[in-house]
Amino acid sequence: MMMTHQQRLSLLLALLIGSALSFAPSPINRNNLATLRIQQSRSAPPVVLRAGGFEWEDPTSDEADPGVENPYKNPALLQSTDGENGSSLKVDPARLLSPRLRGCNIYFIGMMGSGKSTIGDIIARRMGTYNFLDTDTILERAAGISIPEIFETEGEEAFRTAEAQVLDSVHAHVRIVVSTGGGLVMRNQNWSKLQTGLVVYLKVDPEVIMKRIEGTDRPLLQTDNPLETLKTLMEERKERYEQADVTVEIEEGMSAEDVADKCVRALHDFIDDNPPAWKQAKAKAAADGLDWVQ
Repeated sequence: MMMTHQQRLSLLLALLIGSALSFAPSPINRNNLATLRIQQSRSAPPVVLRAGGFEWEDPTSDEADPGVENPYKNPALLQSTDGENGSSLKVDPARLLSPRLRGCNIYFIGMMGSGKSTIGDIIARRMGTYNFLDTDTILERAAGISIPEIFETEGEEAFRTAEAQVLDSVHAHVRIVVSTGGGLVMRNQNWSKLQTGLVVYLKVDPEVIMKRIEGTDRPLLQTDNPLETLKTLMEERKERYEQADVTVEIEEGMSAEDVADKCVRALHDFIDDNPPAWKQAKAKAAADGLDWVQ
């Protein structure tokens, strides 16, 4: 019996609900969390307070604050002399992002072919404690067909609905770097979820993108003039893209590692420029010669 469009869409979403989480890092087990706290307590016990009958760890305590600085503003953090024969060993600035982000997710947005998947994967690997997820890859694996096939058989609206379901599944996790589809930002429900983390926009000229994706079967570019179509899409999405926390402009000829380095530096600078409210209050108290009350 042939399935209707709505039945196929419902089946696709059911697959996503059960499958998307398998591509995301597992949440911390409560028993493991208790063990972790016991181990941490041997060196520096967290400050545990009671509020409304619940225990919580004070984020303003010295134990909770990792105290990691921006390595680009402190070159000493980028080197050590622990190598053989006293040689210097460079510390990867991306590795220092993890403690500064404190579990906050990173979401890469931008047009198709801008390098979101490649750069996101590189940065997650260099950070060490973060996992990388690609919403397009999760969707394809869950559906069992490629994105061009989803567009062809179900249409763009069905794809966008499924794409939103993938984001619903992965955004609840922490310590992940996520590459998103180019048009995902256009739905308000998606944008609100992206804003729970740090959003990085990879900005690439359309002519450069066309060179990168030439010969591919991008569904939205199957037109008489793909370049003009791409420019139109960019213009439609421009306002939302430019609301990203960090914008990284990519020039033709830049290597993937160069782009990753530029993103890492921009993220460190953003963290410096946007400290949490409690840290600003603590710094003001210190500047005013006041004791910070725990």
